[in-house]
Amino acid sequence: MPANGNHPLKLQFGLINHEGRYLTAESFGFKVNASAPSLKKKQKWTLEQDSQDTQVVYLRSHLGRYLASDKDGRVTCEADGHNSDCRFLIVAQSDGRWALQSEQHLRFFGGSRDYLSCFAQLITDAELWAVHLALHPQANLLSVARKRYAHLSMEDGEIAVDVNIPWGVASLLTLVYLDGKYCIKTCDSRFLSNDGKLLMENGRATAYTLELKCGKLAFKDCEGKYLSPMGPTGTLRSGRCSKPGKDELFDLEESHPQVVLMAANGRYVSIRQGVSLAANQDDETDMETFQMEIDKETKKCTFRTSQGNYWALVAHGGIQSTATEVSANTMFSVEWLGHKVALKANNGKYICTKKNGQLLAVSDATGEDEQLTLKLINRPMLILRGENGFICHHRNSNTLDASRSVYDIFTLQFSNGAYHIKGVDGRFWYVNSAGLVCSDGEVPEDFSLELLEPGRLAIRGKNGKYLRGDQGGTLKGDGHSLSSSALWEY
Repeated sequence: MPANGNHPLKLQFGLINHEGRYLTAESFGFKVNASAPSLKKKQKWTLEQDSQDTQVVYLRSHLGRYLASDKDGRVTCEADGHNSDCRFLIVAQSDGRWALQSEQHLRFFGGSRDYLSCFAQLITDAELWAVHLALHPQANLLSVARKRYAHLSMEDGEIAVDVNIPWGVASLLTLVYLDGKYCIKTCDSRFLSNDGKLLMENGRATAYTLELKCGKLAFKDCEGKYLSPMGPTGTLRSGRCSKPGKDELFDLEESHPQVVLMAANGRYVSIRQGVSLAANQDDETDMETFQMEIDKETKKCTFRTSQGNYWALVAHGGIQSTATEVSANTMFSVEWLGHKVALKANNGKYICTKKNGQLLAVSDATGEDEQLTLKLINRPMLILRGENGFICHHRNSNTLDASRSVYDIFTLQFSNGAYHIKGVDGRFWYVNSAGLVCSDGEVPEDFSLELLEPGRLAIRGKNGKYLRGDQGGTLKGDGHSLSSSALWEY
């Protein structure tokens, strides 16, 4: 397990046939077709590897059922477990497309629209599928061989693979999908070229085909060579290999939110002075930055330091950054109070800032000294995905769509506990009198973010209501309560 304590993301993807249509698992009758023009919930498939034979894969639909083929080539998707008809082999082609072969019957899966079968003895264009990752496009990249993370090295003008914990905004990479290939974009909006240079424009040298090997990813460039970390700093560029070995394999991991916290005394919470947490610093460095890791079940949160330790409740309500493992005393409840937060420790008391800046969990209620300003630092580029798709500018109006298969990249600006969200054209989001979120504001409007679940946040407008995607796919700022339509992967 790498020092970040993360698990690799389960690889979810869409499969696109030779007509540019996505493999779809319908909600009724467990039918499959290739009719959808874009990647949404029904077009998402999860790859599961066989525990004994890693060459064998199972394709699980959004309904939790598995793709299967019988001896006559009939394809269904209703098996609720791994049976022999569900076993497929991936036969990767040089252009990155996959042929899926039934292990049991040795026939290939393909077709178009409602006419899908697994009966072809040879691979033709109709049996080839392009792979479109369905993960949130922003993630951390871990080298399997080096057990180090990739990050933008500004001074060297490269992506270096040499950090133990993916810290700060430099470790956030965006995978941009274009015409069946992927570009790797840094946090300053440059693209990785196969010679290791970072370019402002994307082109042939910045486009990579994704390949899967043993559940890991490899990036193949336009010359048929693979990205790998090179030299002492692990400069990411194409090597000489035309077959991916361990050096060429990567995991994608969820990028946890990293935050700085300002106490009521106007100073940052820090570990610079030792293990006890205190709000006594005026600038933001790694010592004042903490990674929030939210527990899926309890929704409580741990705070990790750049050294990899956790905040922990100790005797007499003290908070120290000494814990090396998660326990009840490293879990904190976060209460979102508009533009402030309050943190409750495992003793049931709120964390309070004392006169000398020391943090102690001793308060029964939240007053000014129990309130902190929390600033998210590692999402200056914001890509939001809801239950039905991404948020994107509407083509013909100033509103925003919340159910698109493509995304726009928005800019997140912090402002005294609130956030301003800026569109591609430099104009700001606001909620109009009809409750619609519009994207053509001349002046910024305050929104507040609530980091509520692993990888998901909620956004409130200045009216206190949640932003949600409505049935028609439009983004509205009228949600009275938190529902699944108001949670956004970010």
